[in-house]
Amino acid sequence: MTVPGYARRIARLPEVFEVLQAHPAGLPLTDLAARFGVPVDELREDLLAFFTADVQVLLGLSRPAVLEFVGADGDEDDPNDAEVVRIVDERPADELGVEYVDASELALIYASARALLEIDPDDAALAGAVDVLTETMFGEPLPQGSVRSWQRPLEPLQEAVRARRRVRIVYSRSWHAGVTDRVIEPYRLVQTRRGWEVDAGPVDDNGAIRTYLLSNIRAFEVLESSFTAPPDLARHLREQRTTERVRVRIPHQARWAADMYAEQVILVEDDEEVVTLDLHLLPPLEQRLGLFLLASGPDSAVVEPAHLVKTVVAVAGELLAHHRGA
Repeated sequence: MTVPGYARRIARLPEVFEVLQAHPAGLPLTDLAARFGVPVDELREDLLAFFTADVQVLLGLSRPAVLEFVGADGDEDDPNDAEVVRIVDERPADELGVEYVDASELALIYASARALLEIDPDDAALAGAVDVLTETMFGEPLPQGSVRSWQRPLEPLQEAVRARRRVRIVYSRSWHAGVTDRVIEPYRLVQTRRGWEVDAGPVDDNGAIRTYLLSNIRAFEVLESSFTAPPDLARHLREQRTTERVRVRIPHQARWAADMYAEQVILVEDDEEVVTLDLHLLPPLEQRLGLFLLASGPDSAVVEPAHLVKTVVAVAGELLAHHRGA
């Protein structure tokens, strides 16, 4: 089996750090690259990705500086031009988290970045970061002027909505394990904080429709067959976007998760360490709230309604096992 580009390059960094720890004054990047048999530019890109990654934006985390880029004279230099790199932290691999972050968690970061870019497509810095991440994960750059892969379903689905055409999708499920292959009837596309979503039928046995994240669609095909929308489509769409209020208490650094998972966030109380918020969440409530708790960390808690306080902890455990591939 071919090892994905991102896995190979990330797995190399702990070995790079071990070598650097044996040279407190640092090593020239040319010598370090030669030792690992890789191009200097590739190694510099990997070290810069680690050095500059703003995990606070995506995961609510923080870490100390662990690398320093210096010139031949030993003074700090622009990382893009520096000749020498050295370690300034005793345990840099701990900050990398290679032992604890699996491919599914890396994919979550990737999907989150893509969703943010779909919401703000004019953010050139974010677009560049996602392109670099794409190259790191898949081992090859995005062709100049090509359509980004996560944008590909959007226009065909927009046309399918207008023409009432069925679409076959291969979909990575968010709430349950596995990948599903199904034919959907796209009724409406909605842009949310999570990116583009499609509300689609057919109406199931419980009289409900479903919502799919475009970022979770692995493959799609617009079919020749057409569909007729249900006569009470407006009601279905309204119910699908009806939210429920949940009060939570979270650390300040987890505010990003509230904005990501809730349709509306209302401040209730604020102090130095934690903030209490009312989140207006779409269904499925327990699963969505479970993902929110996983993202916002162990110091987060549901305050009310009371019946969710314990239930959602169990759901979060199930979702954690699912996303770790257990």
